[in-house]
Amino acid sequence: MKVACVGGGPAGLYFAILMGRDGTHEVTVLERNPPGVTYGWGVVFWDDLLDELRAGDPETADAINANAFRWDGQRLAVEGSEPVHLPGHGYGIGRRRLLEILAARAVALGVEVRFEHEVDDLHGVADADLIVACDGVSSRLREQHRDLFGTAVRVGRNKYIWLGTRKVFDAFTFGFVETEAGWIWCHAYGFNSSTSTFIVECSPETWAGLGFDRFGEEGTIAVLEHLFEPWLEGHGLRGTSHANDGASWLNFRTLSNETWHHENLVLMGDAAHTTHFTIGSGTKLALEDALGLAAELREDTPLAAALERYASGRRRAVAPAQSDARFSAQWFENVPRYAGLEPERFFALLRARRSPLLPRIPPPVYYRLHRATRNAAATRRLRRWAAPRIKAHYRP
Repeated sequence: MKVACVGGGPAGLYFAILMGRDGTHEVTVLERNPPGVTYGWGVVFWDDLLDELRAGDPETADAINANAFRWDGQRLAVEGSEPVHLPGHGYGIGRRRLLEILAARAVALGVEVRFEHEVDDLHGVADADLIVACDGVSSRLREQHRDLFGTAVRVGRNKYIWLGTRKVFDAFTFGFVETEAGWIWCHAYGFNSSTSTFIVECSPETWAGLGFDRFGEEGTIAVLEHLFEPWLEGHGLRGTSHANDGASWLNFRTLSNETWHHENLVLMGDAAHTTHFTIGSGTKLALEDALGLAAELREDTPLAAALERYASGRRRAVAPAQSDARFSAQWFENVPRYAGLEPERFFALLRARRSPLLPRIPPPVYYRLHRATRNAAATRRLRRWAAPRIKAHYRP
């Protein structure tokens, strides 16, 4: 089969690897950017993803593991209070490094990877038996058939900016600062021995009140370095991981599609779905899409049937993550509701932010329930009972 992957992100490259391992397909990855150019800094993942990647291609999993930075635990730090720690661990890896690993492995398996190759419409890949649209949340191929895919986008309320720093955060750190204009906070984690991702988020009222609607990149970074000095400890902030791009404030776009394929065109990764960055699942879900589609294509069934099974299976698999992400985003859109609690309670409710009950129960009451049950069966039963009754209120 002749396969064209439009987009050289994690989903497209990993799918190309899985198809290249078969040795019977002609696989091409078409990426609009030059090598090494990507948006963002580091991404996070956990042991379960490494296990899945080992089952798909052990060499890729080993390379990612060897280049990953292990961060230990989570830390909540509210300015003026002692930090609160939670044990555990996870991993970060630079997005650029991840793409380098995936591209090198794909080429080693005989995949053709073409950089600086624009694909504006299906005419550019008309000779392919299978066209995989993995060209991101603004996918050009998907947008040309938006009505067929049933694409829906929900724009989040909060503003956020994706930055980097040479301060290495050895724990996943949430840092909260109360200003005259309201609360502002960071999500910070190391992804190699010298660099961390530093995402700053706040309400639109705080964003405007602090003057970010008037500042350029230099002014924005100067203000943020001042606000987060207790965490940065003299280290600066940088706009992006690529020098040609500037720092910009964004509103997160949650994207969903009713249908994931049309004829021989199929969606994957952010072109098919997005989940709010506060649950750290975007890269994991994209790679799992690749695993899912490759598995279906190994079956001796017609292409249309394989694409339908992939689409229906992955929609079901992604749904819980999108639900979690909606509640997580909503929690951060309502930080003042929780920030008055003492840090230990504040952190407990931050960790419980995926709960559909939390928006409906006063925070002190939820915390007492949480403590009384210690996350045991009673809390799980209550969540299962409540979720279908309030789900309709939080559709994207």
